[in-house]
Amino acid sequence: MTVQLATAMRHPLMIKELPSDERPREKLLDNGAQVMSNSELLAILLRSGNQDESALRLAEHLLEQQGGLAGLGGATAEALEQVKGIGAAKASTILAAIELGRRVALLEPAQRLTVKTPDDVAALLLPRFRYESREHFLAVLLSTKNHILKTAVISIGSLNASIVHPRELFREAINCRAASVILAHNHPSGDPTPSPEDVALTRKLVEAGSLLDIPVLDHLILGDGKYISLKEKGIL
Repeated sequence: MTVQLATAMRHPLMIKELPSDERPREKLLDNGAQVMSNSELLAILLRSGNQDESALRLAEHLLEQQGGLAGLGGATAEALEQVKGIGAAKASTILAAIELGRRVALLEPAQRLTVKTPDDVAALLLPRFRYESREHFLAVLLSTKNHILKTAVISIGSLNASIVHPRELFREAINCRAASVILAHNHPSGDPTPSPEDVALTRKLVEAGSLLDIPVLDHLILGDGKYISLKEKGIL
């Protein structure tokens, strides 16, 4: 047996050697967390494996030993550290992630941001994008009860324009299982007056949302401390 073969047997394929579309972190960034398997998500938390297994194989082994995701949810640090390759740092990372997920799941509806008026969206977005030097086009994704599921940046453009494709916008909405969408983008000039291009894009996205049964409820244009709602203006 050659030295190279013996080394390969002792050190199985590591995540960094996998094709990029099979690496958990790259897969999450490209496609979103919703499409990830339990073992892939866990592998991202683990970051590295042990001398015999990649992080992905270690994650699969850990889930199997703990009885799946439900068992992992009730695991202690001591139980996790019984698995080869899981030390105090990895165990604490896993337990922290589980606890955060549990707290999010237990949030009362009143604690979740809810959109009732355009002012609610403006209050959320104006401080963040007021002084941006480039246009940012965003989608505020809503549940059936108008709770904010996610605020996603769909594109970042130039000083006075951003390119938005319906497929990028509604891929985010579908991945989050959004019931509806509110659009928003900033005008770096500070003047929120909609341009003809803004109006045309809005109508294009409204039409796409109608076909997908994900209605576009409004489009806010953010300026310097002020905004314009295309719905309130009767444009949408």
